[in-house]
Amino acid sequence: MARIAIAGFMHETNCFVPDTTDFENFANPPDRSGILRGEEILETFAEKGASTAGFLNGSENNHEIAPLLWTSTTPGGYVTKNAYERIAGEIIARLSEELPVDAVYLDLHGAMVSEEFEDGEGELLRRVRAVVGEDAPIVISLDYHANVSAQMVQHADAILPYWTYPHVDQFDTGKRAAVAMQRLLVDGRPKGRALRHLPFLLPLNFQCTLVEPSKGIVEAAAARLSDDMLSLAYLAGFPPGDLRECGPTVSAHAYSQEEADAAVDEIAQLIALKEAEFAEPLLPPDDAVKEAIRIAAGAAKPVVIADTQDNPGCGGTADTVGMLEALVQNNAQNAIFGVVKDSDVAAMAHEAGVGAEFETDLGGQADLPGVIPFHGRFKVEVVNDGVYQTTGPVAQGKMHNVGKSALLSIGGVKVAVASERVQAHDRSVFEHFGVVLQDLDIIVVKSTAHYRAHFDPIAETTFAAIAPGGHGANPVDFAYQKLRDGVRYYPLGPVRGD
Repeated sequence: MARIAIAGFMHETNCFVPDTTDFENFANPPDRSGILRGEEILETFAEKGASTAGFLNGSENNHEIAPLLWTSTTPGGYVTKNAYERIAGEIIARLSEELPVDAVYLDLHGAMVSEEFEDGEGELLRRVRAVVGEDAPIVISLDYHANVSAQMVQHADAILPYWTYPHVDQFDTGKRAAVAMQRLLVDGRPKGRALRHLPFLLPLNFQCTLVEPSKGIVEAAAARLSDDMLSLAYLAGFPPGDLRECGPTVSAHAYSQEEADAAVDEIAQLIALKEAEFAEPLLPPDDAVKEAIRIAAGAAKPVVIADTQDNPGCGGTADTVGMLEALVQNNAQNAIFGVVKDSDVAAMAHEAGVGAEFETDLGGQADLPGVIPFHGRFKVEVVNDGVYQTTGPVAQGKMHNVGKSALLSIGGVKVAVASERVQAHDRSVFEHFGVVLQDLDIIVVKSTAHYRAHFDPIAETTFAAIAPGGHGANPVDFAYQKLRDGVRYYPLGPVRGD
């Protein structure tokens, strides 16, 4: 039996949106638990939720768990110095109080950038390693969109990645982390570790593991694991992170340096050979709506469009309305759009009441290129408090509280409005208004790929549109300051520094 400290500090940072992510965003997020301490972690993750639950349920040995602190919040702008130091500092303080420990497990994202540290997870790992010393193994789990750094590979002893996007395997990832931890406790820390960065960035729209080539790459990486290895991680990267080591990586931890190098080289070569296969059509708003109307005319199920550049799950502001303008201008019928963050309009709808009509500007408050409000006359269809439980495989039954919410209509389009940002990765974001999605012709969601796990089963087809927003679908549009020269902005694309 070993004494294992566990903690979680998760944020996916979009460095190109105007707002920052402060301590309050971690303490009171609209769609997750906030900051958990000590026994609260064990209670929250006793059965399900995040990789931590899989880790706690994945070991056959009755280890003693020392729970420290666990927190996660909605993706957004830079994590402030205040938030980073308060949370990281408390994790380190609690770890110091729990010494001695035999090992540490950290549930991380892998794409956190703070105002001080471009490699938020690497800096946290450095601090943890300084506390526990060189003998105690450290195992981490990472989101599929992680930007893996040399510092992360150096201080961790196994990196267990999500294999799926949409992310439906967090629990299984934690179980794999528990297996790796058990071997580390028996055989000790590995000397072999390797990291390879691919020479191009991979836009999120091209990363979905439901389709090729990403599907085959993660399958190949999983199959390449050998008895000599603790972990082999292909991670697709998060392009909106402004750091030198941004982008897709392959990393390995093994008891043989030769095996670590051979594995990462093999998978990196496989990815390089598939560079030209990464592609998905990205249509301008008008073209996307016209195509959806055309398909819907002969379809038995809804056509789903991703408003990908305003995905809150990538740090988007959730208040851009370019796709709404396209729906209305093209006279789309039996359609729904959302979820738009506009607390003022939600409050107006509550005050007006169901059945009332009012004229107003909706959304468009973000200081982003091409983003303006949509002015129109709306009818109030439904109002509620924005509290509901998710039902899909990505959200995993989480309770959401997005504040005062309303379902409005304008012409043939319904618009879901909330007071807080929320990604439409679960059908409940619309269904809690009483909407029967299967009866609609067109569904436009603020998401990139997570929606597909819950919406694909009811969809005729899905594709992406590129209305203005804070999550640029094309990294060439990002104003990088720290990204290394020589990397291509997208597969077969232009090279940074040329």
